[in-house]
Order: sequence, then C-alpha cells, then structure tokens
Amino acid sequence: MKLNVNIDHFATLRNARGNQYPDPIKAAMIAEDAGAHGIVCHLREDRRHIRDEDVSKLKSVVRGQFDFEISLAPEIIDIALRIKPDLVTLVPENRKELTTEGGIDIDKTRYRLIDVIPQFKEANIAVSLFVEPTPESVNYAKELQADMIELHTGHYADYHLKRGFDNYTDEYISRFRDAANRAKDVGIKVAAGHGLTLDNIAPIAAIKEIDELSIGHALIADAMFIGLDNAVKAYLTKIQDQGA
Repeated sequence: MKLNVNIDHFATLRNARGNQYPDPIKAAMIAEDAGAHGIVCHLREDRRHIRDEDVSKLKSVVRGQFDFEISLAPEIIDIALRIKPDLVTLVPENRKELTTEGGIDIDKTRYRLIDVIPQFKEANIAVSLFVEPTPESVNYAKELQADMIELHTGHYADYHLKRGFDNYTDEYISRFRDAANRAKDVGIKVAAGHGLTLDNIAPIAAIKEIDELSIGHALIADAMFIGLDNAVKAYLTKIQDQGA
C-alpha cells in the first residue's frame, strides 16, 4: 500500500502571510525523500492554498506519482491538460466548504464526466474519481472508464473522532472493503483518503484491496511537532504494520 502526501496546507500557511514560505515545493521534496510514494495537491477555483505556479513547479520536481486534485471547472480542466500530471482526481468543490465534504455526485455530473474523461485519456493522464464507498459509485466509475477511485473516508474519520472505535466504525470499514473488492473485480485501482490520522488509519490500512492512501492535513499537523520527514515515516510505519 502506497502513501501519497497532500501538501496543500503548506501553501495555506504560506498564503496567510502573503510571502514565499513555507514553500510547498520544498515540502514535496522532503516528503518524497522520507519515503512518500507520491504527492497530491488540489488547485481550488478560489486558489485558497495551491496556486497555478505551484502546480507547474511540482510537475517538474515530483519523482513519484503526481496526483492533481481538481473540480470540473473548465478553467481548471484546461490547466490540468496543459500541466499533464500523472493522475487527475476529480472532486466536488463548494466555495463555502472548509474542506471537501463528500464524494463526487457521479449521477448529477454524469454528462460532464462523459465529456471530460476522454480528454484526459487522449492526453495520457490517468483519471481517478473521488467517491463514496458504494457499489453504485464503483459501477459508474467503471462505466465512465476511470482508472481509479478514491474512497472518501471523511465521514468515517469524523465519526471516529467523536466516538472512537465501535461497531458502527466496523460498518464503515465493511463499506470500504466491499467497495474496494468490487473495484478490483472490475479492474479499477483503489485509493482512499480524507481525514485519516495516526489514530484512525489502521483499519483502513488493513484493507489489502486498497492500493494507495492520500493523507494531508493530519500528517502536516503532526509535522509541526515532529518534523515532516518523521511524520511521513510515522504514517508509513502505521500502514506497513497492517501488512497491506
């Protein structure tokens, strides 16, 4: 199981003062040196953290997988087609949200996806859909010829924060496992992410059908106390301890 590090919030801190540090590009390089398999960033329409110039620089320095999270806004699609990351992850985006609140509504965005996904395919860019862990989401992703799905773990993470581990968290894990199994059955790679921490990651990391985990906010928060390289290594250890 691979670990991809989202470096958005280094840019958030940089932008708070309107200067050039901390540099998210340097953060990406440190994360990879510490063992991260790839780097993730989300270019939001309001540019609240990652900026256009960051994306270009990341494309030139990331050695592993460069996962570019984007909405379906035409301007952002054009940037992705120009930059040519290894992977685009299509996510819903609400200007008022603090962070992504759920998986993309494939049924509602179906015709837009039918138009956009072939454009990425023609540009040799792999496509992932950020979805809720349901059989319907997997079936839609297969129908739309997505290469990967990323299972939204945010609701699970929120519940764990309030209640810890109990029978209901087991239900969440069952949904992730069922969705991942279904994706493997139809030939789609599986990632998972959102809200994962050192405290709640173990049950997700134990699902062997999941290929990759994408972690940002919690890892960066931990890095403030123990350093970025140590934070990356701590998450890698948690994942590897599950034997996935």
